[in-house]
Parts: sequence; C-alpha cells; structure tokens
Amino acid sequence: MAESMTTALGVLLRRLRDGRGLNLREVAQLANVDHAYIQRLETGAKTSPSDEVLTRLIKALKAPKREALMLPFLTRYPDILPALIDFVEDDENISFEEFRGLATLAHRGTGRPDYPVQLARLRAFWDDDDG
Repeated sequence: MAESMTTALGVLLRRLRDGRGLNLREVAQLANVDHAYIQRLETGAKTSPSDEVLTRLIKALKAPKREALMLPFLTRYPDILPALIDFVEDDENISFEEFRGLATLAHRGTGRPDYPVQLARLRAFWDDDDG
C-alpha cells in the first residue's frame, strides 16, 4: 500500500499496537478480528470499522482513555491528517477535548497546520472563556 493512503485512524491503531509490542496476528487473536482487516485499517484501505470491531480493538490494545475516545472520533472524521495523531501522541498532556478542537481547526484553511500554535490559541481561548 502507498504510504500516502495512511489515515489518522491507521496511524493511531499502529502506534497503539506498537506500544504494546504486538504484531497484527496477536492483536487479531486478542480482538477476535481478522488480521488482514486490521492491516487494512492501519494502511487506510479501510476507514470505518463497526462499533463492535472498534470496541474489540480498543480492549485488545488496552487503549488509554484519551485514545479510546479518539478512535471512534477518527472513524467519523476520516479526513483528519495523520500528522495530528503524531503531534497529540507525542504529548500526553493534550486532552481529548484539545485533540477534538485541533481536529476541527485542521479542516479549515490550507497548507500544513501548525499544531503547537493552534493548541496555544485554543488553550488561550478556553482560558479566556472560563475567566
């Protein structure tokens, strides 16, 4: 598969799988999902698993709460850039709400989003809104 097909969902699934040190067949066995289907999700050939399959994968991968919320979100919004996943996964202090805000902002404008700047703006906006 071409690298350009990779989706944010696929990137997150792969990161979770790698984080547990599991191969596709091991995740497939734990989740009772065909390993080829998981591979298609990771490569972007498939983008919308059923809620049941997603729940099984979340359990098999022992996804932390934030990522367990991110996965269904990514199935509903398949156009989110994979780079957002890399940015969020590299900073455990980014909440699901902040991820969702960044994902929404990423759909506006052109070019590659500047996630650190956007995150700072979101946080400043929310801080002003709370005060």
